[in-house]
Order: sequence, then structure tokens, then C-alpha cells
Amino acid sequence: MIEIKGLTKKYGQFTALDELNLTLDEGTVFGFVGANGAGKSTTFLIVSTLLQPTSGDVFIDGVSVREKPADIRKLIGYMPDFFGVYDQLKADEYLDFYGASYGIPEEERKKLIPQLLELVNLSHKRYSYVDLLSRGMKQRLCLARCLIHDPKVLILDEPASGLDPRARIEMRDILKTLKGMGKTILISSHILPELAEMCDEIGVIDNGKLIAHGSVAEIQKKLQGEKTITVR
Repeated sequence: MIEIKGLTKKYGQFTALDELNLTLDEGTVFGFVGANGAGKSTTFLIVSTLLQPTSGDVFIDGVSVREKPADIRKLIGYMPDFFGVYDQLKADEYLDFYGASYGIPEEERKKLIPQLLELVNLSHKRYSYVDLLSRGMKQRLCLARCLIHDPKVLILDEPASGLDPRARIEMRDILKTLKGMGKTILISSHILPELAEMCDEIGVIDNGKLIAHGSVAEIQKKLQGEKTITVR
């Protein structure tokens, strides 16, 4: 499903990503963990076609991110760590705008929007203005927006960042539901326990290098006693 080959990104003399290689099967929930600046967001930006790599490539369903970015955007839903919303729109209007942007017919949007709001537990906020929603609700609304075109892959950069404990639990439960729907999900965080309950596999990135990759249990065992890896 996702194959990352020799992915490298340099800014002058600084190497943000250094020969990253990774293969993920369809339906996998993969957690990218590492300190701020380790290379998580850079990887996600490249996979999402928003940043060109210096070298290497990413393939989703065999489609090259570098060669066919327009095709990749049909396959993915991307939620950045700093999400944007249109404050003067109501929640359903916000989703309708993005649905129309993807070319989804109006009648289909009318059926789809209530389903998405129910999925992210926002049915009761359908007619609320976005600027009146809590941070956790805005986060979940952005997740619904990522799902509007039914992508195969979700790329979620720090989806639980800044959320209170209750909102984190709500987000975790929604991701479990999406996993049950067969979505392939990439999640980043700098907090390992935050990912442990949600992910099938974990990758630890440090200074642009993937230094560990395996099941949650394998990674937790590997990190025990490590003094050179900082994961907070």
C-alpha cells in the first residue's frame, strides 16, 4: 500500500530526512514517534505532495508521489498539526464546501455530511458555527473533512496535540473505528504512550533517520534503557 524508498530532504547543508525506507501494508495503523524536529512532519508533507523531496520517492498503491501528485491527492486525506477552519461557516457548510471542491454531487453531499458528522461525534453541532467549537471539536471536524472523498490513506500530523484527556479519548476511539473500516493510517506524535493504544506498528525517527521500526511491544522493549533516544 505505502512504500517509501530512500526518502531524503535537505535544506542547504541541513538534512531533515536521511534515506528513509519504510513499507506498510494496507489497513495498517502506523505511528511515527520522535522529538520535535526529528523529521515527522517533513515526511508527512512529502507523502501528502505538499513538499518535494531532494531524492527518493513515495508510492501509494503503486502511484508515485513525485510523478503523479494529483492522483495521490485522490487517495489520501491529510490533517496537518495546525489545521485551518473557516470560522464564519457552520459545521455542515464547512464539509459541504470541501465536498463540492472534490466534485461530489450536491445530493450525495447531503447524504454524506450527516454520516461523517456522526462518525466524528459532531451530529449535535451540525448547525453550529465553527468558531464556537472547542479545539477538540474542530480537530474532529477537520478529520471529517479529510474523509469527505473516502480516501484509502489518512495522514494525521499530531492529531491529539493540545487536546484535553477526554478529547484525546474521543479521537482515539474514532481512529479505532476508522481502522475497522480498513483505512491505512499514518499518525505522528512525540509521545509514545499516546500512539501505543492506537497503532499496529511504530517507527521511531531521530535526526531524520528511522532508528527503530516494529510492533508496539518491540519498540517499547527496544527503548527500555536507551539513553540516546529522547521520546517525551
